[in-house]
Amino acid sequence: MMLQRAKPALGPGAAPQKETKKKKKLPKLEDFLQARDYTGAITLLEFTRNAGKNSEEIALWIAYCAFHLGDFKKSMDEYHNLMKKENFHQDIFQNLACCYFMMGMYQDSQESLDKAKNSKLSNRLLFHLSHKFNDESKLMGFHSKLQDVVEDQLSLASIHYLRSHFQESIDIYKRILLDNREYAALNVYVALCYYKLDYFDVSQEVLSVYLQSYPDSAIAINLKACNHFKLYNGKAAEAELKALQEITTSSFDYAKDLIKHNLVVFRNGEGALQVLPPILDVLPEARLNLVVYYLRQDDIKEAFNLIKDVEPTSPNEYILKGVVNAVLGQDQGSREHLKIAQQYFQLVGGSASECDTIHGRQCMASCFFLLKQFEDVLIYFNSIKSYFYNDDSFNFNYGQAKAANGNFKEAEEVFLLIQNEKIKNDYIYISWIARCYIMNRKARLAWELYLKMETSSESFSLLQLIANDCYKMGQFYYAAKAFDVLERLDPNPEYWEGKRGACVGIFQMIIAGHEPRETLRDVLQLLRNTANPQVEYIIRTMKKWAKDNRVPVA
Repeated sequence: MMLQRAKPALGPGAAPQKETKKKKKLPKLEDFLQARDYTGAITLLEFTRNAGKNSEEIALWIAYCAFHLGDFKKSMDEYHNLMKKENFHQDIFQNLACCYFMMGMYQDSQESLDKAKNSKLSNRLLFHLSHKFNDESKLMGFHSKLQDVVEDQLSLASIHYLRSHFQESIDIYKRILLDNREYAALNVYVALCYYKLDYFDVSQEVLSVYLQSYPDSAIAINLKACNHFKLYNGKAAEAELKALQEITTSSFDYAKDLIKHNLVVFRNGEGALQVLPPILDVLPEARLNLVVYYLRQDDIKEAFNLIKDVEPTSPNEYILKGVVNAVLGQDQGSREHLKIAQQYFQLVGGSASECDTIHGRQCMASCFFLLKQFEDVLIYFNSIKSYFYNDDSFNFNYGQAKAANGNFKEAEEVFLLIQNEKIKNDYIYISWIARCYIMNRKARLAWELYLKMETSSESFSLLQLIANDCYKMGQFYYAAKAFDVLERLDPNPEYWEGKRGACVGIFQMIIAGHEPRETLRDVLQLLRNTANPQVEYIIRTMKKWAKDNRVPVA
């Protein structure tokens, strides 16, 4: 049982304590705002409102705090209620436009701004809207009205960021930081730009400056997790985000969608269909990652529908749009989609900013791959292969390029590095590795690949490849076996002619001592499978030789 401390009795001579000491100091709105505790601020404001002290000022503050909590709908509702009153403040139109903008309702934001008076805030918002609407003329017009003040320069830096001009953003942020050291949050923006430039170590170093002062920032912790994802793996990234489970600050509420989105990425697409569709218009990356998810599920149609109307502005968007068009073009045999893909890859790979990056070189390799210029493909692949030694997708394309260029020994080595079962069961992989085996005089391995396949149009195509390539390489035994199966599946005279030539070729190699004599028994059996007048003459000739040379064939 807990014992309570006894209160001292007030004797006749004891003076009562002053009333001011008994009362606890009531929190003030300014204290909550200073601590970025917008939840606490709203609680105080709503308590005041419920106490019958409602006013326009309280509603405006609630809308302000809800906005900073990321609850844009609540903020919007407050502004809508204020607009029902007569003589409401005209600034509400631009504040409402900000809510619409953050909710992805760009047209509504534009219409609200049309009713607002001109101001620096409205100009900044119109600047961003013109970017969203891809209106370059208006963008430059609003750009020209920006002034050399912090708010306008921050807005300019954000547009540079959205247009993938990351170094320009960094320059602006660093210039502002020189004069305003107290703007610690700019370190997060600088770190984000370095992340986009693939300088993950530098990003982490800059970010740590902010995290030392604000270790509960969900945005900063999330960026740290993203750096870990790039530097290490998804598990390391997810471990960083676990710290957010214990955080209940307003920054966590604000970043909920972003964190959910990134967890899907860290978990290799797990939960994509539940998390990503509702935030497609909130986070641009959500649409791109949902496209990636559909590609991995081989749902090419959904991937194309999601990205077909996206006007690419960043290298990642160009690359992804190129990949979708390439996959669709190959799937449908569409030269138009393949040409579009080739152009997108060339745009990225040939750009000054990307030509010397890994992604840029991959794009140029993909461009030449679609053009079937495999010598050029290998130039680019050879320059980046050390970064992708264990990457199955890279090795799949690298092996095809080597094989197409006649480097079958190296191609076989690359193909055998692949571990992904989906790729290894793909007919393209099977056909290429079979051709490598044959060209490297390992026809038996190619034949074993066929034996593992179920009867289908693909197995029939593989038989044709084995038959013709083995014949060309003088590996007549497996050419004969393949032609024999083809002839039984389709009595085409060409297959008999191929089998006949292959059987005669084996016979010549047996006579020359390059094939075991015992093989002749199998050859005779293959010939007996054909009902053709020429068969008897060939069999008679072979049997006569076998008898003369004491080779048992019965």
